[in-house]
Amino acid sequence: MLRTLYAKLAMVLSLLLIAIGAIYMAVSLSVTQQHNDEVSQRVSRDLAKNLIMDRNLVAQGQLDEGALRDTFNMYMVINPSIEIYLLDLKGKILSHSADPGKVKRTDVSLAPIDDFLEKNLYPLLGDDPRSHDRQKAFSVTPVPNAKNPEGYLYIVLQGEEYDSINEAVRESYLLWLSSWAVAGSLMFGLLAGLLLFYFLTRRLRHLTQMMERFKNSDFSEHKSYRNKIGDDALSEHHQKNIDTKSNDEIDRLGDTFDAMAQRIMAQLQAITEQDNNRRELIAQVSHDLRTPLASLRGYLETLKIKSGELSEEQQQRYIDISLRQSEHLTDLVGELFELATLDATEQLAHIEPFAVTELVHDVCQKFSLDLENKRISLEVTLEEGIPFVLGDIALIERVLENLLENAIRHTPEEGAINVVVKKENSQVSVSIRDTGIGIKTEELPRIFDRFYQAENAHREGQHVGLGLAIVKRVLELHQSTISVDSKSGQGAEFYFHLNAA
Repeated sequence: MLRTLYAKLAMVLSLLLIAIGAIYMAVSLSVTQQHNDEVSQRVSRDLAKNLIMDRNLVAQGQLDEGALRDTFNMYMVINPSIEIYLLDLKGKILSHSADPGKVKRTDVSLAPIDDFLEKNLYPLLGDDPRSHDRQKAFSVTPVPNAKNPEGYLYIVLQGEEYDSINEAVRESYLLWLSSWAVAGSLMFGLLAGLLLFYFLTRRLRHLTQMMERFKNSDFSEHKSYRNKIGDDALSEHHQKNIDTKSNDEIDRLGDTFDAMAQRIMAQLQAITEQDNNRRELIAQVSHDLRTPLASLRGYLETLKIKSGELSEEQQQRYIDISLRQSEHLTDLVGELFELATLDATEQLAHIEPFAVTELVHDVCQKFSLDLENKRISLEVTLEEGIPFVLGDIALIERVLENLLENAIRHTPEEGAINVVVKKENSQVSVSIRDTGIGIKTEELPRIFDRFYQAENAHREGQHVGLGLAIVKRVLELHQSTISVDSKSGQGAEFYFHLNAA
């Protein structure tokens, strides 16, 4: 029953209203009683003095005890709500009009009496002789007079009879009044509170439904909280103003859920793509390993079976082919290991400043023999004032080697390769352009994929298709990208940027 936030809020509101009603009734009774005491005491302040004068209780400076007893009897009939007590100067009760069996005190405190005679404080409560701890409003006057006091005429304004009637009336009237007041207040408060809570929790209920739909869709479908919130939860006016005016905890929770959902979907998509890439990688690796292994095994088996029939020249040729196939396998395994290392989350580039111009010269020098064998000309253009760059010198060297090797492989004899290094704002640009066979426009988006080989690259049977993938990954570790411009038959230009130191 109390599983929803709305139900819990309703229960809390109900208990709160009941507590407020009880406190209100207690405070009302206390304030009402204090009000009655003050009114009664103000109205009857001089009752004791007037009683002395009207009933002629003092004759020749002495209290007429016979007249006092007659007064006791008369007021018990005429006004049973008051009780009259005769006290001595120490507060001891000498006589009274109350039922003798119900008077529990033998004396009363004189402090309230002295305050009553000297001060105008209301309500001022004195001891009730019928109780050891109860106090009530009273009226008092010295007898026979203030100049020659021998005692006090002490009148309790709300005596036993008043208490009995007041209790009976109050119980029936206040019980009915308080019951209806509390019930009415509770019902009104509940209805108003439940209505307000319903409006206040609509966005939260809607957010809960969004989360459940997201979970039921296997975390693949999500509609933004901000864009969807007005469809079934809020008014059109609030929907138009929510982005700018509403930013409470629920809206922030919705925004956080949107970000979390987008992150989850992106991660799931990345995991799916990685799984597909893994499957494709395994299939491609299996294919690329099978070909050289089969060739290597075939030539070695031939050497073993026909070793006595083959000439020394044929044996040497078979051995050379086997060695080339084993080198191809070594290169493939090495590039696979290198790419796996670069993909590992713990692999980080060791960034430091270095001279990129010197690195370009060193890398170009490594390929001088290959360039000479294919009669390819290499031109290196270095702009003056090239600053140091920030990067991992070993990884950037690998990038340059792969790009130059790729350019040499796809450039025909008598072709040309141009390496250009120049400064662009706060970065240094490095480009490698060749006059080779080029790349078809539709193939450009895929040339950096692992094991992908363009159609016009199949003639290079020893290439495994991982060089450009390694280049892309290295530059990603440097927060950079590799770009290419090419058209089939018109050569290709690869270029990237590094931050200046």
